Amino acid sequence: MKFDTPAGTNPIDRAKVVGKPHPRIEGPLKTTGRAIYSYENHEAAPNAAYGYVVGSGIAKGRISSMDMREAKAAPGVLAIVSADNAGPIKKQGFYVAKPLAGPEVEHYHQAIALVVAETFEQARHAASLIRVDYAREQGAFDLAAARAGAKPHQRQPDGRIGDFDTAFASAPVKVDATYTTPDHSHMMLEPHATIARWDGDHLTIWSAQQIVGWARRDLGKKLGIPQDRIRVVATYIGGGFGGKGSVCSDAILAALGARAVGRAVKVTLPRPLMPNNTSHRPATIQRVRLAAGRDGKLVAVGHETLSGNLPGGGPEIAAAQTQLLYSGTNRLNLTRLATLDLPEGNAMRAPGEASGLMALEVAMDELAEKLGMDPVELRVINDTQVVPGEEGQTPRPFSIRQLVPCLRTGAERFGWKDRPARPGSRREGRWLIGMGMASAIRSAPIIPASGRVTLDGNGIVTVESNMTDMGTGSYTIIGQTVAEMIGLPLDRVVVKLADSNYPEAFGGGGQGGAASATAGAYAACVKLREAVATKLGFNSADAEFVDGEVRAGNRRAPLAQAAKDGAIIAEDRMEYGDLSQRFSQQTFGAHFCEVAVDAYTGEIRIRRMLAVCAAGRILNPMTARSQVIGGMVGGAGAALMEELAVDTRFGFFVNHDLAGYEVPVHADIPHQEVIFLEETDPTMSPVKAKGVGELGISGVAPAIANAVYNATGVRVREYPITLDKHLAKLPEI
Repeated sequence: MKFDTPAGTNPIDRAKVVGKPHPRIEGPLKTTGRAIYSYENHEAAPNAAYGYVVGSGIAKGRISSMDMREAKAAPGVLAIVSADNAGPIKKQGFYVAKPLAGPEVEHYHQAIALVVAETFEQARHAASLIRVDYAREQGAFDLAAARAGAKPHQRQPDGRIGDFDTAFASAPVKVDATYTTPDHSHMMLEPHATIARWDGDHLTIWSAQQIVGWARRDLGKKLGIPQDRIRVVATYIGGGFGGKGSVCSDAILAALGARAVGRAVKVTLPRPLMPNNTSHRPATIQRVRLAAGRDGKLVAVGHETLSGNLPGGGPEIAAAQTQLLYSGTNRLNLTRLATLDLPEGNAMRAPGEASGLMALEVAMDELAEKLGMDPVELRVINDTQVVPGEEGQTPRPFSIRQLVPCLRTGAERFGWKDRPARPGSRREGRWLIGMGMASAIRSAPIIPASGRVTLDGNGIVTVESNMTDMGTGSYTIIGQTVAEMIGLPLDRVVVKLADSNYPEAFGGGGQGGAASATAGAYAACVKLREAVATKLGFNSADAEFVDGEVRAGNRRAPLAQAAKDGAIIAEDRMEYGDLSQRFSQQTFGAHFCEVAVDAYTGEIRIRRMLAVCAAGRILNPMTARSQVIGGMVGGAGAALMEELAVDTRFGFFVNHDLAGYEVPVHADIPHQEVIFLEETDPTMSPVKAKGVGELGISGVAPAIANAVYNATGVRVREYPITLDKHLAKLPEI
């Protein structure tokens, strides 16, 4: 199906199933422990051996020697895979770091060997017996120190509009500030885990993979295996946040280990290995310059960002959203990338916007204070319905932009009028109280996706897609889409996902997976409706699918009757025209937060949070809310506690486990409220939906930072905002 003109009215608009708060259809399996995750798939691999990954003890250099004699002789050991016997592994795919080092080492804890044994304990013990000598080399581990060698990157070209320097210099009110964000770890609940099994020259992996198609592609490229000989299954995933975007060392080494021992092998990364062995959100240094007239209208908007990565890696595009969020005639947008020898920086929930808004939205708060203007009003008067473009070009409109309604709704619902006008002036006992807010924006990509639907003689429809569900609700909303299209209750739809044997969808990533997959399911359902109508003797253009029946005029027939002689199968793919080029397709929101800061100790407690989101048709408000509050929790962590501490002498993340890497717990998170504005976006797909999950984190951290400032009068521009950074500057008690 080709989608190249905005959608009109279609069966989705009936909203009998779509748009309703259905509990997750796989929820009972997960809550009772019956959902089978990759590492637990004992039925698929009943006689699996266990692999244990050995990580490099240096960050940069070479392996001089590796003595495996004692490890090979240890009880239960079946094989040891290293660069010496693994065969060629190509450095291709989504992740740029090699999954198996040797003799060159690129980063700390890069895998250098896999020990395969009969039990996990035997593999772990044998791994401890491997003796490795290294030739350590000096590496680059300090982002600030590497600034001089940073270069532009094609992923985010420089943007210059108008005369930024002159406009900034001559403006009456301006902000020029530098903000830093640290390296962040995904720290998902389920570790990276894979079971691999060979059947002849065909490889199957059961693996925690967000994007099944990428995993299959990259596994084939790295190991030199034709994709048609690879199957990837990722039925359930215990969180990913971008860290499971494609195959990591666990999947590659499981495949190599299984080939070496001639039986299935299961590999999981122990928690202490994950931050350094896999990927992370890279640290940034961001300079934001904003200039406005006395009326608050922006006349110059400048955002420069620096991040680092391994050779071949890309930048954190933290300045990208600044090109879209507010008006302003003169603009400067610069992204620089330094080469570092730290573990790979790559996608983490809302890459770009999550980090970039941590700077931009605090700078907007600082500008509002200098203007003596309410922060919400400053954002409202700088709203724009077109993308600020190059001079002489026709402005490109947003497909739909409800930023101002998000701001207004949030301010009213949150009681923003009660915000203390003077920072540090509201006190409740020992607590200093403050409110903060920030705008939110996150791109809404739509990607070609396929689906397959099958109607059986019992009137049940099964939908198949290689879309994944990380706990985001994909099973449910795809089922709701099919139920709406075919006129069935949700319990008459069976949803099968995350198998590369199913039709290809994008997968869980970039806030584009679920919206794309539901569009693919829609396309398949259109074909099924046509086939069923024809089988039953209806004109498909006139047929209605309602309550398990096909109806037209005074005639009706049970849906199941069409499949009485055999199942009816329909498959199609949703392809797109140029609507995404003609319109800027974005999601928008506003985050509000109230905090209390202990006037004696500087301890920060979040008291309440509100998110207002405009993100197309909300297919299921229950699962969508879960996505947004999850993002809000992540934003709280980024604002107040999350930080990978870098040892700049030896090049590794010191706090590489959950004992040292702090994340929010239940006691840190208070009441959270989420409001979805009514919205459908006909430029996206016939479903008129967008992703929402990453909008939930974008803007949260700066809203908290602004609230802390409002409470204390102390501005902290270095995340996370820990008490040691403002304690000495708190108001006199």
